[in-house]
This record gives sequence, C-alpha cells and structure tokens, in this order.
Amino acid sequence: MTKPLRDVFGEALVELGASNTEVVVLDCDLAAATRSAYFGKRFPERFFNLGITEANMVSVAAGISTCGKIPFVSTFSFLLTLRATDQIRSQISYPGLNVKLMGANGGLSGFSDGVTHQAIMDLAILRAMPRMTVVVPSDEIAMQKAVFEAAACDGPVFIRVSRVSAPSVHTPGMNLQFGKGICLRTGADITIVAMGMMVWRALEAAERLSAEGIDAEVIEIHTIKPIDEKLIAESAGKTGAVVTAEEHNRFGGLLSAVAEVLGVHAPVPVEYVAIEDRYGGSGDYEDLMTECGLTVDHIVRKARRCVKRKRSG
Repeated sequence: MTKPLRDVFGEALVELGASNTEVVVLDCDLAAATRSAYFGKRFPERFFNLGITEANMVSVAAGISTCGKIPFVSTFSFLLTLRATDQIRSQISYPGLNVKLMGANGGLSGFSDGVTHQAIMDLAILRAMPRMTVVVPSDEIAMQKAVFEAAACDGPVFIRVSRVSAPSVHTPGMNLQFGKGICLRTGADITIVAMGMMVWRALEAAERLSAEGIDAEVIEIHTIKPIDEKLIAESAGKTGAVVTAEEHNRFGGLLSAVAEVLGVHAPVPVEYVAIEDRYGGSGDYEDLMTECGLTVDHIVRKARRCVKRKRSG
C-alpha cells in the first residue's frame, strides 16, 4: 500500500536531517498536516514553528540561510505562494538564497478543505521567478529523492507535496536529477508529457491507447523549471504530436512550459489535460479530479484527437 506523499516528505526530512546537521525546518502551525512534525519530534533544536505568519517564516528562513544552514520552509502551497509571494521574490529569488520551499496540499489534494485550500496556480507563480527551481514529484520514490536533491543543490527550490498517495512508477534505483525529464515509455505516434499525480494516469492511458493501435511515448517532467527542453523537443520531433497532463490551471503550468519549448524547437499539434481556468470544489479527491477533467479517460480522448490532427494535417 502506497503512502500519502506528505508522509513520505516528512519521513525524508527526518532521514535528511540525520545525515545533514545543517538542515533546519520551519513551519507555520501546520506541522501535523504537512508532516514536518516528524522532523520536529526527532530534531526539536532544529525545528521552528513560526505561528500563522507565512511571510515572516520566509523572511526568517532567508536569514538562516545566510548563516550556512539549509532551511526547509513547509506550509500549504496556497499559503506559501500567495501570502508570502513578496518575501519569496525579494528575499529568496532575487538574491538566490539557499532556501527550500515545500508546498503541501498541492493541486486539488487539499480536497476536503475546499477551494480556498487547493493550489491550482502555485506553479505559475513560482515558475515566473528567476533562479527558482520548481519540482513536482510523482510518487514515493521521486518525493524522497527530490528532498535530498533539493538539499544538495545550491539555490532556491520549490517542491510541491501532494496530500494523497500515488501508484509507484519508479524503482528505488531511479536517478532523479533536477532539470532532467524521464522517458518512462517509448512510442512513435504521440508524446504524453505528464507531471506529478498525472504521471501514473499517463502511463495507464498509454496502455489503453496501445490497445487501439496508438503507440504513445510517456515523458515525466518532474522539474517544470528548468524544464528539459532537449528531451521534449526530441520526443516531439519523433512522434509529431504532444499531449500535456497536469494538476494545475491550464495557464502558466506544464502546458505553457511545453508549448514554449515546442514553439521554438519542434512545432507540432498539441492538446492538453489541465484545469480549465476554474476553481476546484469540496469533495473526494478522485471525484474532484474527474470533475476537473483530470482522468485517464481525458488523456486518452485528447491523445486520440491529437493523433487525428497530426494525420489529417
């Protein structure tokens, strides 16, 4: 049984803290929900609860980083990217400080808390900030490795942490390197570029398309910035058609990033599976994903249409 990715994040922080004494963790009274509490229980002297003050938390983390420590800032993604945007821009992104931002309840995974707690524009906001690395892990293994990779690289990093679990798509030996996408399945007819919780859905869609005679290549983009332009362009050049799949508003996320690459390097027909410029809602996570058009069926339908466009034009 797979674990919720927030649990994996919390466990990875503890493991990282045991191997690197320079790591400190900050939270804003949400440690039980974000699972940064795991770190606080194990290393109380390196854990700081700043209360409900997201902007101040980011400022404190910026200061701590100038003393040689590696601060991991943890709170809900919508709070981090909306209430602390100015501090992230002016005090972390602009000077390029070594602060790691962990956005919990990414996408629609804050389902039970309603629209206000769902982060559907977080990637667009941080992707626009210079020097910011933006990462969306797809399963337990990718999440654990992303936490360690964030600590190893110098500079600001944002990792989106889902509240829910995801089927495993990686083996423990997988190599996760920021800025390098992963080809999970080769194909000749269409490329499905997926991110985060849409990756396993993309792989399932590819299997269904195969039964229809459509050979789909699946690329995981865990790092939306810097994005792996070479991998995307080469795959699109081979297949001649692309579908993107993301748990984010259609504006400013994976569709935008991939379209930017294709527009310069490999113009091909493009379709997308994303949230259609709307807010989510309250209810079960999978029900919300269906309501917002983020299912295997939606990927299959968009892929069929994209291949048809390619063949007719």
